[in-house]
Amino acid sequence: ELQLVESGGALVKPGGSLRLSCAASGFPFSKTYMSWLRQAPGKKVEWVAGIKAVGTQYYADSVKGRFTISRDNDKNTLYLQLNNLKTEDTATYFCTKVADGVAVYTIPPRHDWGQGTQVTVSS
Repeated sequence: ELQLVESGGALVKPGGSLRLSCAASGFPFSKTYMSWLRQAPGKKVEWVAGIKAVGTQYYADSVKGRFTISRDNDKNTLYLQLNNLKTEDTATYFCTKVADGVAVYTIPPRHDWGQGTQVTVSS
């Protein structure tokens, strides 16, 4: 059974940093393309970043240069380093498993997401 458990969300001031983690189990993590999504209150889900099994990274323009996605295949863990946070980064962040052969910015079905972790950027 697929399990994705996010952690690391917090209240942080603009310009601050956070590192989100996602512990994965129930599927071959090291061979799977993974991504982060986010959803702000009242807004649609937004694709944030993705990382292929071999480590190739992809970013939404809104976070490029500020966020870094990474993975530790030995620990079955996905990470998202968030730097220079802005108030518009406030959202629930979700870790997702992505099926083979789809576009890198695909938003997977809800059953392939974790439960989410809240990031609030406010002074």
